[in-house]
Amino acid sequence: MFLELITVGEGAQIPPHKQGQFSFGAFVRDYLLAREGLAMLVLQSPDSKADAANFSRKGIGAFEPFHFERIGKKPDGTETKVAFTLAFAALEGAPRAGFFVCQHHYPENFWNPAFQVHENGATGLSAVALAAPQPERHVAFLSAFTDVAPAEPDVHDFTYPLARGHVDLLTPDVAGEIYGPVEIDSNEPGFVAFGARLADLPAQAKRLDAAKIPYQFIGTRLVIPASAAFGVAIAFEAT
Repeated sequence: MFLELITVGEGAQIPPHKQGQFSFGAFVRDYLLAREGLAMLVLQSPDSKADAANFSRKGIGAFEPFHFERIGKKPDGTETKVAFTLAFAALEGAPRAGFFVCQHHYPENFWNPAFQVHENGATGLSAVALAAPQPERHVAFLSAFTDVAPAEPDVHDFTYPLARGHVDLLTPDVAGEIYGPVEIDSNEPGFVAFGARLADLPAQAKRLDAAKIPYQFIGTRLVIPASAAFGVAIAFEAT
């Protein structure tokens, strides 16, 4: 699992969305024209083509899989090949919340243990929060996308347990109680927060103090507010 910082390169030739094709570049461009934050949720896939067919059968995305590859460089300068196939889904009425799965064709070339260690001791992501004015309207979509049913659902909070974390579908008010004030268009679903696991929250608080990054403790979480993190709250949770 990882976070990816992404923008649109100057002079990039971006294909438009069209019937049966989801344009990754167009989605990112349009998102960044409106705001910064957390644009897309990606799940791991062992077979993106099969997932694309499954999304089409379920009625959540009739898009062709998107394959791309490139030659990268390892830290020692040697070249290595990386390749990916993506399968997209679309949540109706959510132009700024993207969903897709990703198949890594050469994972042994992509993952570098040296790049997976941070001084804060984070061991992985724990949660992603999607806020919506009427979350119950999107339960079926997320069940189809994640292929799991929400655990202990209620009218304001639906949690989808995954192999290494969970996706939470919340009202903006409930999200605000957990993550502090969130930034969301009142009429559209949007990703408002993510969580990361840490072994030592007090040590992380000292790091944030030294960097003059604001935070607060909400329950058992150390939370950097959305206003200080480009529109998405970051919640550190003890492992």
